[in-house]
Amino acid sequence: MIFEIRDYTIEDEWFDDYVLWAEKYFIPFVTKRINVIDFWVNTGIEAEIYGSNPIITPNGQPNISWIARYKNKNERDEFYNSLKSDKEWENIWDKHPKKNSYIHENSRFFKSLIK
Repeated sequence: MIFEIRDYTIEDEWFDDYVLWAEKYFIPFVTKRINVIDFWVNTGIEAEIYGSNPIITPNGQPNISWIARYKNKNERDEFYNSLKSDKEWENIWDKHPKKNSYIHENSRFFKSLIK
């Protein structure tokens, strides 16, 4: 079992439109296909950054994060590969308010220590 945390930094001017698109189209679509644990959006409260090298990215902190659970990395990759030929996804992506509003994206993969 793996967990993928996806973080996006969306351009500020498109953030609200992105959230509406995600609520109306993306979340209903994706939750039918994979095990989404949760989908979070920024509250507007500033990030607190600590540590021995607290670098603040020039892109700003991620303002969208979501977590999905998969059996393994292969299952995750199969899901994303399936989107290339998924007509429903194509229709949803066409409704995106600004497809190139993603300043930064990353995916991180974890395993749970809680059994």
